[in-house]
Amino acid sequence: MLTLSGTAYASGACDSDCMKCHTLSTEEVQNILTKVNASDARVLNIQMSPARGLWEVAVENKGKRGLFYVDFSKKYLISGPLVEVNAAINKTKERLDELNKNRRIDRSRIPLKGALLVGDKKAASKVIVFTDPDCPFCGKLHAEIKKVVEKRRDIAFYIKLLPLKMHPDAYWKSRSIECNKSLKLLEDNFEKKPIPKPGCETKEIDKNIKLAESLGISGTPTAIMPDGSLHTGFLEADKLIQMVDSVKKEGAGT
Repeated sequence: MLTLSGTAYASGACDSDCMKCHTLSTEEVQNILTKVNASDARVLNIQMSPARGLWEVAVENKGKRGLFYVDFSKKYLISGPLVEVNAAINKTKERLDELNKNRRIDRSRIPLKGALLVGDKKAASKVIVFTDPDCPFCGKLHAEIKKVVEKRRDIAFYIKLLPLKMHPDAYWKSRSIECNKSLKLLEDNFEKKPIPKPGCETKEIDKNIKLAESLGISGTPTAIMPDGSLHTGFLEADKLIQMVDSVKKEGAGT
């Protein structure tokens, strides 16, 4: 059981250590989650947030990790980013990055047959990328991926199409690219060129969406490294290479 607790002063006042007066247990958090219809979430950690008066609660639900905050009265659940104003730092994102740093995806659950390939299929290091045709950061990452394979023949990228609901045309575009098994159509789309409507019936995109949900992947681009570690968001070519090489140095398999 995760519990943060302490003994209150006889005066009933708190000093700089709020944990001497306030407690929050996993059971209390689960009760809160049940009341807000989120009882499936599993509590990973409870600690003081950077903002005085709030607990920070880390949870996992369907493979996805998240953060929310509970006030000391335990009457209010607060979701959304916590920003340190003077430094303009998103403390929620900073903490989530830390939580996800050691998270690993079981790559055996991701079929690579039929995925779009950038690079040599015989490459020793294989990176899986979930991408959305209408995601601008996906287009930027794709350009960096092409730079990587120009520099390093031992690194290849397998592209899985994951249209997000926020992009209304991404679903049919993904189906069109899938029907044609065409990397060129994806790249044309990233370059704002028109692509044809889907020319076949395919369930592969729906399978990708369900797979991503089961893995806790909800954003694009998401790159899964050879050791199963993942990074969501844009990366420059040199950083991508550095991440792959660091996996190899640690002796992880591909």
